[in-house]
Amino acid sequence: MSLTLEWSNEQEQMQLPEQLIGHLEQILQLAGKAEGIETGEVSLTFVDNETIHELNRQYRGIDKPTDVLSFAIQEDGEGEIDIMFEEDDNLDDMQDLLGDIIISVPKAKEQSEEYGHSLERELGFLFLHGFLHLIGYDHEDEASEKVMNDKQEAILLQVGLTR
Repeated sequence: MSLTLEWSNEQEQMQLPEQLIGHLEQILQLAGKAEGIETGEVSLTFVDNETIHELNRQYRGIDKPTDVLSFAIQEDGEGEIDIMFEEDDNLDDMQDLLGDIIISVPKAKEQSEEYGHSLERELGFLFLHGFLHLIGYDHEDEASEKVMNDKQEAILLQVGLTR
């Protein structure tokens, strides 16, 4: 198995850029290679602000919409994963799942206009940012934020999604 992207568009407010999924698949492959991750599946869902607002409130206790949320499967403690699934679920199928990334398309559009770049670039950035969170990166301090930013900019430059 290689790195794969499974995606769905659950928002109807905006049309996604035509070549977006190809760019996201390219981002996933480049980021995986850079991080030494050869196999796994990333699930990506595009949603509206209302949906991401509810998820942000439910899982993070923050009562407002955000741009991207990441839910890493590997973050679960030993034994906790069993609680999430029914007895007849095949946990072997879940071992390749790296996690879920959820992106608010309206929030991405707003940010792309604010930063003066394309919606496709913003969605690529948010996807990559979410992926880095899935594999353990964070930006709790200035040093770790710089590491993430440098990795993101290098991959986006390779894909041609520049500011």
